Amino acid sequence: TVGNFWQTAWLEFYNYMEGDEWTIFLIGTALVPALAFWGFNGILLVADITGKPTFITRYRIQLGKNDPVDTKKLWKAIYTALGNQFFISFPMLVPMFYIMEWWGNTFNKELPTFQWFLVELSIFTVVEEILFYYTHRLVHHPVLYKHIHKKHHEWTAPIGVVSIYAHPIEHIVSNTLPVMTGPMIMGSHIVSISAWFSIALVTTSISHCGYHLPLLPSPEFHDFHHLKFNQCYGVLGVLDFLHGTDKVFRQTKAFERHKVLLSLTPLSESIPEPPKKDE
Repeated sequence: TVGNFWQTAWLEFYNYMEGDEWTIFLIGTALVPALAFWGFNGILLVADITGKPTFITRYRIQLGKNDPVDTKKLWKAIYTALGNQFFISFPMLVPMFYIMEWWGNTFNKELPTFQWFLVELSIFTVVEEILFYYTHRLVHHPVLYKHIHKKHHEWTAPIGVVSIYAHPIEHIVSNTLPVMTGPMIMGSHIVSISAWFSIALVTTSISHCGYHLPLLPSPEFHDFHHLKFNQCYGVLGVLDFLHGTDKVFRQTKAFERHKVLLSLTPLSESIPEPPKKDE
């Protein structure tokens, strides 16, 4: 029944757009993911700026940081994020459109099954993990870091919008291509691409948000990367484990907190940092 609902909705939308594939592609790959990104981050920004609702702010990972956030620094991050979206991400959709059109499946009137979407989602995630890990480690090379990646690491205690606060080269190589490549390899349907782009943007926002909120994926792994710089380069952590770039992380309380929070008690309270020696 659910499958029939989505299939009917897709056909109605396709017919409403009169089969205009370019417009459908832009809505699916640009508009919908952008709304997901800014909608989610809009809620977080209220907490970052005002400290309210306290329900959210009590789950802050790095206690005492961004409390409240530096407004000048925040606006710089927002302008850069918008610039990266409008002047880099969106133009990169043009060659992607022609690649997807070449595949011939992207605008099919029949939606993929949910089971096939889950298979694709798994492949997208593996591709992103591989490409992001190695490109991320590359921009940490001293020669590239000071010219490119240092911008992103201005935030040692990140917030959600900082997920796409980056040098243009980094935004192309590390932020955008790892997410775009999977669908281009698979020749995916536009609905699958739209869902994947939205999921990727929201999950990277969670990784950067600075709050370990109940029922959401743990952001401890990437937050630790911003704190220490030379640990936790990947998304899933699989390649970090294989390459040993998470050894320090595994010896910390942050690693113990790196799990889905299933209660309302902040993990910073149930698994606190050990007292400093001078205390």
